[in-house]
Amino acid sequence: MKFAIIERIENCEDKKPFNKRYYLDNCFKEIFDELDILLIPVISEKNLDEICNMCDGLVLTGSPNDVHPKYYGEQPIKEYKIDEYGLVKNIVKLFNDAHKPILGICAGIQELNVIFGGTLNQDIPNHRLKDQSKHKVSLVEDTFLYDVYKNKMIEVNSYHNQSVKDLAPGFKVSVMSEDGIIEGIEKENIIGVQWHPEVLHDMQLFSSFIERFLNKK
Repeated sequence: MKFAIIERIENCEDKKPFNKRYYLDNCFKEIFDELDILLIPVISEKNLDEICNMCDGLVLTGSPNDVHPKYYGEQPIKEYKIDEYGLVKNIVKLFNDAHKPILGICAGIQELNVIFGGTLNQDIPNHRLKDQSKHKVSLVEDTFLYDVYKNKMIEVNSYHNQSVKDLAPGFKVSVMSEDGIIEGIEKENIIGVQWHPEVLHDMQLFSSFIERFLNKK
């Protein structure tokens, strides 16, 4: 089994001539090695149709770069140096048209929401918890994520300063934080979570995703 995975892009202007860095955290390697799934890293808009044809699913890993507000009709409140929305949008469209499962993580949930017509809160407080602390979130019954954890409440990590505002048409909310932030959305075989399950080594989520949408444990 093969999964396409979007590499994160980091601005490195202070290390010229290397102005950008593409990378994946080791957590993803460990997770997908354990699942015996080959990862196909994606860093370019070229040959995306070929990548879609050869892969069974897609992972949006999140990004240190927020989605530019111009894509959901708002003026930015900060400067944007890197814009990778085009790459993500194009590959999501291909996988969605091919009815292949997509998992969006952290900024990945935000990208999914904007791609399908939603908006974002450009800046929220108290959710960039870099000290590895966690917070509680509530799960909505009759959703994929509730089926994964079989619990109305779980604790998750939190590394984000933006969040889903207006939900994209066709999606439903599956997870909410105690302060009203949307932490999980889903639509058919597209799942978005605001936290980082790979950092938590949450095999329960990844293996359930594979089992549910690709009929393989």
